[in-house]
Amino acid sequence: LAGALLEQAEALLDKGIHPLKIADGFDLACKKALQTLDSISEVFPIENREMLIQSAITALGSKVVNRCERQLAEIAVDAVLSVADLEKKDVDFELIKVEAKVGGQLEDTCLVKGVVIDKTMSHPQMPKELKDVKIAILTCPFEPPKPKTKHKLDITSAEDFQKLRQYEKETFETMVKQVKDSGATLAICQWGFDDEANHLLHAHNLPAVRWVGGPEIELIAIATNARIVPRFAELTPQKLGTAGLVREMTFGTAKDRMLCIEQCPNHRAVTIFIRGGNKMIIDEAKRSINDALCVVRNLIKDNRVVYGGGAAEICCSLAVAKEADKIEGVEQYAFRAFADALECIPMALAENSGLSAIDAVTDLKAKQIQLQNPRLGVDCVFAGTNGIRVFTIIFFLS
Repeated sequence: LAGALLEQAEALLDKGIHPLKIADGFDLACKKALQTLDSISEVFPIENREMLIQSAITALGSKVVNRCERQLAEIAVDAVLSVADLEKKDVDFELIKVEAKVGGQLEDTCLVKGVVIDKTMSHPQMPKELKDVKIAILTCPFEPPKPKTKHKLDITSAEDFQKLRQYEKETFETMVKQVKDSGATLAICQWGFDDEANHLLHAHNLPAVRWVGGPEIELIAIATNARIVPRFAELTPQKLGTAGLVREMTFGTAKDRMLCIEQCPNHRAVTIFIRGGNKMIIDEAKRSINDALCVVRNLIKDNRVVYGGGAAEICCSLAVAKEADKIEGVEQYAFRAFADALECIPMALAENSGLSAIDAVTDLKAKQIQLQNPRLGVDCVFAGTNGIRVFTIIFFLS
């Protein structure tokens, strides 16, 4: 469209029309085209899940993953509806986590109503599945406190070393006791801890997960209604989160594992878990699902749509050309040039479909005027109908 406008502007310059007159004419023509789009727009029924799925399928149809377009479209719609605030027409993408693991088939991709993180229990003998879990989310390190100034420890004998080891053990035991006393049955830590602390956690039957990233910590806190605790002294039962099920998922013969937190009280945090035969397929699936998510998100934020297939462009072209007859002055040349430029999109669609571009566009213009139907577009699939509504090819008005 930009190229076609420049071509038309060049022709007007050759006629000796001043660039400012061309710019002013294009600006007025653009406003008329926008008014036309407003008048022909329709309200998309976002409460109709099937229509949302069809819109997402349209976005996925040209992608490598199109053999699973229905499944991925349903996942995208369910994910957006889970986190959407329909009253405010707002969708927070931060609440949708996309996680992937090489292996399995694309058909194994699923939506988890909870959080999936690429971590495992810190000790191999800790339980792999926990039910009715109370979760403590810690951003403080599981280690003895360090002096705030630069320091050095002088150990001159075995007794000194034993004292240091005993102090570390007592500190770890105090920390573990504080977590246990709060009623927590799972500790999720942003930082790591050494093998001694890990052994004590296992000995006190307190499963733990370490080195969990900041964004994942926040997502888990939102899903479980937990409060992030920066110091052990501040840990109380009121700051614990809850989850119905926490389990380790194992994949394939390589024994890759991930942690899944499900049945959370806040259903607004979800994870799309992608599987695929290799990294290339997974990366493509991520991009495709992101496109589908954006389509559904845009429909919820502003559900006014116009129909594609060149239908909206032809309708705008007709309206702008008609308006040109009412304008006095040189600007009417710019109006007609703008109308001609709008026809480049339906012409390109017709050419790509093997049709005669001129014949197809002139036929469409005649039909739109005769039937007063702004939904008639290029019949690219030779279905015998120009009603783009049938094919659910739509564009967001925004």
